Amino acid sequence: MRVLKKFVLSEKELSKLTDYLRYLAVDGGIFLLKGDLASGKTTLVKAFCKDLGIKDSVSSPTFSILNIYMDRVYHYDIYNKGVKEFIATGLLENLEAEGYHFIEWGDEKLERLLRDYGLDYFIIEIEPKGDKRVYRIKHG
Repeated sequence: MRVLKKFVLSEKELSKLTDYLRYLAVDGGIFLLKGDLASGKTTLVKAFCKDLGIKDSVSSPTFSILNIYMDRVYHYDIYNKGVKEFIATGLLENLEAEGYHFIEWGDEKLERLLRDYGLDYFIIEIEPKGDKRVYRIKHG
């Protein structure tokens, strides 16, 4: 899978990335966020919501699996529950809802599932680099 675009940004510069994500998926899309613990996955979702003008408090849905902001941004965290629980709770069908879907800890199993269901998605790999982060965007 080739990299569509690479960014090296500080937290204050994230609007460059969020603008690009809205360009890739104008009316919404699915984004799998990959990176180590504390790499900046939730920080990216916070910046995305802020740039959309959403004033809700954005936090990681680690224990709830899903947070929804203004019926427009869906923020999933499947670290604790895994893909099986994601399916069992009906959240796979939820990905067909209009809006932006950010899934933290999406893995190869989830990618395979999305492909099997014919759902288009992007992968955002996040890697800390000093006081910045490297963001690699790939098309699934």
